[in-house]
Amino acid sequence: MTTSEHITIARDAARAGADVAADSFRTKLIVEQKDGKTDVVTQVDRDAQTAVIESIRGTFPEDAIVGEEGDALKVVPEDGTVWVIDPIDGTNNYVRGTRTWATVVAVVRDGVATAGVITLPALNDNYWTDGESTYRNGTPVSVSETTDPEAGVIAPTMWWDFDSRDQYGNACQAIVDRFGDLRRIGSAQAALASVADGSLDGVITNIRTKPWDTLAGVAMVRAAGGTVTDLHGDPFRHDSVGLVASNGLIHANALSAAQAIDHSDTNLGMN
Repeated sequence: MTTSEHITIARDAARAGADVAADSFRTKLIVEQKDGKTDVVTQVDRDAQTAVIESIRGTFPEDAIVGEEGDALKVVPEDGTVWVIDPIDGTNNYVRGTRTWATVVAVVRDGVATAGVITLPALNDNYWTDGESTYRNGTPVSVSETTDPEAGVIAPTMWWDFDSRDQYGNACQAIVDRFGDLRRIGSAQAALASVADGSLDGVITNIRTKPWDTLAGVAMVRAAGGTVTDLHGDPFRHDSVGLVASNGLIHANALSAAQAIDHSDTNLGMN
């Protein structure tokens, strides 16, 4: 099966899940908590994931599937082709009626994301990458050309729980100390897609992310000309600690900001 064929299946699967989620968007929902007050899930998340899996299984019945909800695998195998899915990335946005949420499918081969789809139905945007180029609604996109950090816009991503609020504050302070402005998107994959299309200059976190929250977007940023590393500046993997994605031109500054999150002195390591 070629990359082009994988992309076709991934786009179909993402659309199947997005259609399920879109049907219930801005309706009355029963919202459940998972591991915390801000870690929420709905039955729509589960139903959308089922739709994505069924779509993939129609062509690839034996492939491994890693997914956020239910009994899907939670760790990416190092060998073979793996599908990594998130039925609703940005569930907090979704349940509040905020339009920035996505259905996501990544194709991973031997531990490396080679293709991905991020569908944002409420925004009428559909991103995908074949590992060579990244597209938004069929048009090729590329990362920004921002070279001056003071003109840059960076998003902190993922979530620091209530026992780590000092790091949340440090992340915001580290960004505003180094860059022109800060955005909080509420969907990691949407934020990464925004780096890929140049509407953001970077995304940072110091924590270990989940593969369904990152891999499709990581592939898009790289294919759009950007750089994605872990907290140490090494190439990002599905099991990395920290995520620093940027246009590449201000990556050292973004990496410095991410590294400062664990320190009360957010100026540590500033360039």
